[in-house]
Amino acid sequence: MRITKYTHACVRLEQDGRVLVVDPGTWSEPEALDGADAVLVTHEHADHLDVPRLAGLGVPVYAPAEADIPRLDEVIRVSSGTEFEAAGFRVRAVGGRHAFIYGGRPDCANLGYLVDDAVYHPGDSLHVPEQPVETLLVPVHGSWVKTAEVIDFVKAVAPRRACAIHDAQINERGLASVNGWLAQETDSGYRYLAPGESL
Repeated sequence: MRITKYTHACVRLEQDGRVLVVDPGTWSEPEALDGADAVLVTHEHADHLDVPRLAGLGVPVYAPAEADIPRLDEVIRVSSGTEFEAAGFRVRAVGGRHAFIYGGRPDCANLGYLVDDAVYHPGDSLHVPEQPVETLLVPVHGSWVKTAEVIDFVKAVAPRRACAIHDAQINERGLASVNGWLAQETDSGYRYLAPGESL
């Protein structure tokens, strides 16, 4: 199986001419969907789901049964524990909820997907599946996770290998979001100093 990581949480899986794409969000490159046979969406947040890009794509899109996905009628709703085939890959949906977000913000449905009993994409959760995992796609950064939790997650899953996903907030695109959270949620007069700028 060929695994190609795109920006943030988007991953493309290819085998024997079949293409399955997981979490093509607004930050990921459009070419991740070129030739896609099916799409898995872990949850409704825009960094994991770009509705305009998926609308009219003409391939099955699988998403949590409870997800609020407007303007996308072709969604196949799945629940935790469901096993199904997507683009010829065997998929098991696990988990169920997004990780806790700071300040009591409401969470949402979030499914992790174990593909061919080999690759696990947890979306925005740290759900540990019961099944062994060969390749863990591990979310390394976000407003809902600490590095210590990421380390504990990898140890708990105990995969053969782990690859980083959910990392775009570490670069320039995510910086505006991080700055916004800090300014909003702290009383420290926070501001961002650009390289070369002084306070």
